[in-house]
Amino acid sequence: MRKETADIEGSDHGVGYTEENVVHKSDFTAGSSLYAKLQRFAGRFGVEQRGIERVPADERTDTGMAKTGTMWLSANMVVSTFAIGALAIPIFGLGFVDTALAIIFVNTFGILPVCFFSTFGPVFGLRQMVLSRFWFGYTGVKIIAIFNILACIGWSSVNVIVGAQLIHAVNSDVPGWAGIIIIAISTLLICTFGYKIVHTYERWSWIPSFIIFLVVLGEFAHSGQFNSMLPMASGPAEGGAVLSFAASIYGFATGWTSYAADYTVYQPVDTPKRRIFLFTFLGLWFPLVFTELLGAAVMTATVANPDYLDAYFDSGIGGLLAAVLIPPLGRFGEFCIVMLALSIIANNCPNIYSVSLTLQVLSTKTQAVPRFVWVFLGTGAYIAISIPGYDHFESWLENFMLVIGYWLAIYEGIALSEHFIFKRGFQGYNPEDYTNPRALPPGFSAILAFCFGIMGAILGMAQVWFTGPIGKLCGADFGGDVGFELAFAFSAISYIGMRAVEKSIFKR
Repeated sequence: MRKETADIEGSDHGVGYTEENVVHKSDFTAGSSLYAKLQRFAGRFGVEQRGIERVPADERTDTGMAKTGTMWLSANMVVSTFAIGALAIPIFGLGFVDTALAIIFVNTFGILPVCFFSTFGPVFGLRQMVLSRFWFGYTGVKIIAIFNILACIGWSSVNVIVGAQLIHAVNSDVPGWAGIIIIAISTLLICTFGYKIVHTYERWSWIPSFIIFLVVLGEFAHSGQFNSMLPMASGPAEGGAVLSFAASIYGFATGWTSYAADYTVYQPVDTPKRRIFLFTFLGLWFPLVFTELLGAAVMTATVANPDYLDAYFDSGIGGLLAAVLIPPLGRFGEFCIVMLALSIIANNCPNIYSVSLTLQVLSTKTQAVPRFVWVFLGTGAYIAISIPGYDHFESWLENFMLVIGYWLAIYEGIALSEHFIFKRGFQGYNPEDYTNPRALPPGFSAILAFCFGIMGAILGMAQVWFTGPIGKLCGADFGGDVGFELAFAFSAISYIGMRAVEKSIFKR
């Protein structure tokens, strides 16, 4: 251990100073292999060379705390977040007051896992999916990685299609595929350079988006179309609708959990966890609540104004924003819509940066491919999905992404149970064991608990094409979605019992 450990004896920061099984920056370019040559070439341009290898304590020097918050502030101050809030009225039939209450309270709970796991990065110097080996085992985590890859690529595809539709709504001469390419290539350039450039971009990109959303707020307020008096329903139908809308909010808010530590991994070991938690919380909570409330507020106009409703159903969120901005602002309104389309870049940067790391977790062979190469391949994959999806299966793709989102509740149920009950906090980890399958949990209990979690999600879900038997009981005709709650409960409870047995047998 390093000498500094003595200064923090008795604190759980000490585990972060172990210098075993770390990879120094100079190690990536050593030798004459193709891998080393690629790394040396990339290093000339300032490209991040590190992938999932553990960061040494003396290279965790990123002391800027504000970027911990602005990372998520930019990623969520986007048109996709606005679209989540807009779902409440036309899809779930809610009023503004019950919508606002759901947005505030559910987002507050949904972001807590992201904030908590963000504190792991500085302590261990490990990426989120690599940390997951301590909960799911060396082999079991590969299943989790596959779900994370599907989520990264799938949501990138959905987001970029929305952005391309906004551009096309303003200028019909720009085909959908061109809008997709513009957004995807811009995201690729940022993510190729890695951690520092991603943080730099996200530090500032929220500002134009926030200004434009303020313009939307001002113009909509001036139009007099806001209807705050939409009645709140009551009884089973209202309860089911609130539960289903809450599931959409929670899935969007907690969706960053599987990336969390990726963006704090270069923070110093002794960075106070409370500060990381607080900055992450504020960086997530404000844009989610502000932008979703704005989306819900604008959507209230569709109840009394058929022009707004037609614009939404004809052209989606782009049509709704156009109805607010273009009549009073003309060309400037069109410019605002294009800028909101480009906000998708900030939303997709975490997806594409983290998918490049997740792909390296699958095997030693995928880890031997440099991170920046995976950025190119990941980008190519979601472009290949998005271009045909633009005209043919966008709604199917979005429904699929909503369904696989339940996996995050399962992930949280297992990871939190292992951390608090079996690891009993940060001192229960030996971070140098992250590449040693024999020192990690076997993973049998985690995989079985994952299956139980899937069972809970199926029983509790309430989607357009399927409603589980418990979901049917939680509302009126359409039921209510309690898939996240049951997925978490089923996975956590089953894991605790099975893990106790597993640990008594394998002693790890």
